[in-house]
Amino acid sequence: MLSAQPVANLTAPKACTLTLAHFRHFWGCGRLTSVQKISKQYGEKYLFKDISLHIGKGECIALVGANGTGKTTLMKIIVGEVEPDSGSVARSRLSTAGYLPQDGVFHKGKTLYKEVETVFDELISLHERIEEISREISIHTSRNNPESLRMEGLVEELGTVQNIMEHREGYNTETKIKQILSGLGFKENDLHRMTEEFSGGWHMRIELAKLLLREPTILLLDEPTNHLDIESLEWLENYLMSYGGSIILVSHDSRFLDNLAVRVVEVSMGKVTEYTGNFSSYVEQKTQRLAILHSTYENQKRLIQKTSRFIERFRYKNTKAKQVQSRIKMLEKMDLIELEKNEKTISFDFPQPPRPGRVVMALNKIIKSYGNNPVFEGLDLTIERGDRIAFLGVNGSGKSTLARIIAGSEFFQDGTRKPGHNVFISYYAQNMAEELNPDKTVLEMVNEIPAPISGKELRTLLGCFLFTGDDISKPVSVLSGGEKSRLALARMLITPANLLVFDEPTNHLDIQSKAVLQRSLENFTGTYIIVSHDRDFLSSLINKVVVLKNGELDLYHGTVDEYLQKHHADRDFTEEMEKKKSAPQPGKEQKRKEAEERQERYRKLKPLKDALNKIEEEIAIMEEKKGRIEAAFTDSKTYESENKIQSLNIEHDKITSRLKFLYDEWTDIEEEIGRIIK
Repeated sequence: MLSAQPVANLTAPKACTLTLAHFRHFWGCGRLTSVQKISKQYGEKYLFKDISLHIGKGECIALVGANGTGKTTLMKIIVGEVEPDSGSVARSRLSTAGYLPQDGVFHKGKTLYKEVETVFDELISLHERIEEISREISIHTSRNNPESLRMEGLVEELGTVQNIMEHREGYNTETKIKQILSGLGFKENDLHRMTEEFSGGWHMRIELAKLLLREPTILLLDEPTNHLDIESLEWLENYLMSYGGSIILVSHDSRFLDNLAVRVVEVSMGKVTEYTGNFSSYVEQKTQRLAILHSTYENQKRLIQKTSRFIERFRYKNTKAKQVQSRIKMLEKMDLIELEKNEKTISFDFPQPPRPGRVVMALNKIIKSYGNNPVFEGLDLTIERGDRIAFLGVNGSGKSTLARIIAGSEFFQDGTRKPGHNVFISYYAQNMAEELNPDKTVLEMVNEIPAPISGKELRTLLGCFLFTGDDISKPVSVLSGGEKSRLALARMLITPANLLVFDEPTNHLDIQSKAVLQRSLENFTGTYIIVSHDRDFLSSLINKVVVLKNGELDLYHGTVDEYLQKHHADRDFTEEMEKKKSAPQPGKEQKRKEAEERQERYRKLKPLKDALNKIEEEIAIMEEKKGRIEAAFTDSKTYESENKIQSLNIEHDKITSRLKFLYDEWTDIEEEIGRIIK
């Protein structure tokens, strides 16, 4: 069981949670935490070796890399749950870290409201810290040393902690708790339910709510979207956009990363590589970097071969001895370029299905309840050939239940379910770990399905899903979540089907595997239904959206993105109309005051916007120079002159350093503009 408690800075006298605004005021620096030359080894294998990373103020970092590269371990090292074998983590004195693991969190013994309310117990620690600082100040005063650096630091810290107290006690805690819980999908009548009554995914939401209320200076989230529906995901995304602290994200949801991340840190081959920009920018930059790296590798290989031939040819000639020794030393000092290994990924296509009738499935007057809790009361739905439908709705609205009814694996009390002519259904369950027999091996799980293919073809199929060699003899009980997801997909391919039903298929797939599944569905000529909160995954697949709410459904013809745009526009319009109804009409005095506020805002904004424009112009120039240098790296002629290579490398480092500074300045000014506009 993983600990779900945030880890406060280990050097602070008392654990206290600061907002970033207070942190900046007190420290006035740009670095919250630095990971310095850390290594972590399990057995003979290094997860990473001598890696360094800094976490800047207010930035959101996406941590990416293949499964097993050490992303989660790195996060645990940052919060202090795991000790590195070597190296150190330097934390600012008053910073705190909050960590949300992927799973394994369970709460009991309190109601939902009381459990979440415990985060405000930390105010006691703040009171105690104020008393400690006051005592230290008294001691320094009694020693007639009021101007010492320590004294100045204590006075500033006292002011900071008092400001934090005002901030934490200044808002209505009940309102804040309800706001966070509502955003994460809890209802008013959930507040007084015991936490034991909630399922595992809701426990993760409870822990996330507690973290957001604590407001740690560094928020580390490991796959936070796995347990959210689209509405809660969008709420979290908007909340994090305005979050005051720094954020580190691990997620397979590329759109989530695109909308939040300003820097991407890739963990691969025991090293970290940093990229400026969001996830899409990272993908483009990595492609360019790998092309440059491969070209440089080939050039270095040719240089080594040429040098080695010279050494072998003239090794025993006295007249060439000095040159031979010079080249031997050059080879010894040369930093060998190492190419990244191609990450293995799944590879498959759904078999093209038999053609069904026009109507694939008809549900009529479906009534479904669990005990006294009704889910559907007379639901109708017709699925036609070629439909590609997304089921959307908050958790508990019946998406998974409806998917199981369509798949034929869920009982309902009344109504009719009528599959169309020549319809064959294949179903991917959300709780796939429970669906697979833990005592059977990988091969036995695919063998149990009546297969029109040979044993050799089954092994080939498993190989496409990265089950090779002894892997096919592994029992299901030892498989990871991602491996179980791949096995479930493999089972779907054994028998051709023309109606595919997926319930959260991407939850345990990495980004590469998710992309392969997406491409396979794009090429599939049958009909499918997908329950998912992954907007990027759904964006290119869907032509109809079914929204479930209060036991009823709304059918929208169009893509998920088109539906969400309409939904947001409708919601914004409704909120605006409500505001206009409740807002008092301004009088002359109010209008005069508003005009003065606009003028004052303009006076403050103009120099900031001018500075921003200058920075953007310089960034454009620097990026253009950097691009020209990187293009030169791909030109083989560049490597004919060692001086030229050295000069380009020095210039590239200077530009990269300058760009980092400019982007930090740009971010600070943007945030200042945002505070003024607010």
